[in-house]
Amino acid sequence: MTVLPIVERELRVAARRPGTYWGRAAAALVALAIMAFIFLSTTRAPVQQLGQALFYALSVIFLGVSLLAGVRYTADCLSEEKREGTMGLLFLTDLKGYDIVLGKLAATSVNAFYSLVAIFPVLAIPLLIGGVSFGEFGRMVLVLADTLLFSLAAGVLASALSYSARKAMAATFLLILVIHGGIPALGAYLTFHYQGSSVEEFFLIPSAGFACFLVNDQFFRTRSSQFFWSVGVIHGMTWLFLLLASVRARYSWQDRVAGSARTRWRERWQRRFRGDGEVAWRNRARLLDRNPCLWLGGRHRSKQVLVWGFLLTAAGLWLAGYLKWPGDWLGAENYLTTAFLVHAVFKVWVASEACQRFGPDRRSGALELVLSTPLTVKEMLHGQMLALRRQFLWPVMVILLVDLIFLIGILGDQSGVPSSAWWCWFGVVGLSTFLLDLQALAWVGMWTGLTAKHPNRAAGSAAAQVLVFFWVLFAGFFILGKSLNLPRPANDIGYFVLFFYLGLGVLLDLPLWFWARFRLHRSLRAVATQRYEPRRSFLARLRSRDRPATPPPTPAAA
Repeated sequence: MTVLPIVERELRVAARRPGTYWGRAAAALVALAIMAFIFLSTTRAPVQQLGQALFYALSVIFLGVSLLAGVRYTADCLSEEKREGTMGLLFLTDLKGYDIVLGKLAATSVNAFYSLVAIFPVLAIPLLIGGVSFGEFGRMVLVLADTLLFSLAAGVLASALSYSARKAMAATFLLILVIHGGIPALGAYLTFHYQGSSVEEFFLIPSAGFACFLVNDQFFRTRSSQFFWSVGVIHGMTWLFLLLASVRARYSWQDRVAGSARTRWRERWQRRFRGDGEVAWRNRARLLDRNPCLWLGGRHRSKQVLVWGFLLTAAGLWLAGYLKWPGDWLGAENYLTTAFLVHAVFKVWVASEACQRFGPDRRSGALELVLSTPLTVKEMLHGQMLALRRQFLWPVMVILLVDLIFLIGILGDQSGVPSSAWWCWFGVVGLSTFLLDLQALAWVGMWTGLTAKHPNRAAGSAAAQVLVFFWVLFAGFFILGKSLNLPRPANDIGYFVLFFYLGLGVLLDLPLWFWARFRLHRSLRAVATQRYEPRRSFLARLRSRDRPATPPPTPAAA
């Protein structure tokens, strides 16, 4: 088959890359399963109930990971070929569009399918506990495999339509979110608006969450046709996405001459965000006099406009909700949810932007040219931090001001439980950890962006080190304390949780912050001149240390 050369080529490239995210994710999920099992086994609930709770908790986690697999693995498989100029070379052979698409899909999804197979034994643990039938387990396996295929196909389609890696990953995420979350949400809104009794199944069938809900024997007996319709529709969309990607791949590599109308709009857009000749020259001179790296990273004012646009959109949605439900909208739950979502978006955004400077410049060779100038490493890092502050400083100040307004609203709405003093400390801890996370994400993002081959994956790595690892430790501590019956303060448990949250955040953020800062100041010049090499695993490094050094070969006797 003509697909095999593409698969062989991609597997050779993948073999030289570092360990995959799915391997680490699978290990984390196994640890989570063990902790959840310990926690549930200490409760007094019946064994059948414990098995069901563990089964569906793990199923939801695995379903979310499967939905995001396309963002990780296939969102940049075709767009990377277009950026490197090798897409057209593939069509010089006898390969067709579907050959390239299927070959790329098979090569980039091998690790994903291996990881999916590896988590099935973990998912089968509740079968040994009881409360879960073999039919429920088999249907859940079918839903997870179908969802993984859908996510990977969505990534291939977005990659065929995009040129930039960030746009492809964003398009993949939005496509998955709209189909599996937006359509059911639209059905729920229409039901609520027209005061219906239940959401129409037309809006629920494309969602993998609906199929996961129907896995239970109690619902499957009466709604088996809806389950198979949901699985079939998701699988049909998978093949539709692959077909569209095959058609698009035939023409996506060709360069087309931009029309006059498109050229005029592009020039207007550049003048709008960069200014006319004299204005652009003054801005350029002002930024260059302050720091040349500040001009490189902060010359595009569109980045600042996007940040302010997000804040204005979030404020508009919040005001729309207040006008729709004025009596129920002003409450502590809504305040905390809004603050949490905005904080999470800004943290991920800062990590993504911090990775976008050094990584691409290193691949293109521009970073090595900059290092050949009189600029020092300290000045380069300072300029990059100034560019991040230029983009995010004032929006972050606005977020902190809104958080204070929300806190005042919570204090005015509370009736003494929890106390006003606790809420004040809650605000101090929340704002402090938010600022610490942003600072740590900026430095860790710069380091991972410099050392990683893909800047977008580097952003995920930085977010995992600073954010995901913190939440795993925070939740694991309380699960372990519950399972081992560790002593807890009888009173003031709320203050204990707050200060433990703050202390854990400081203990994680500060070492990561100073470690990344130290590595950047010490190794930026050396790393910029090196080629990308796969990072060996921890066990491989231990083996190399145990082996004696091989003596150099002696020259042959004359």
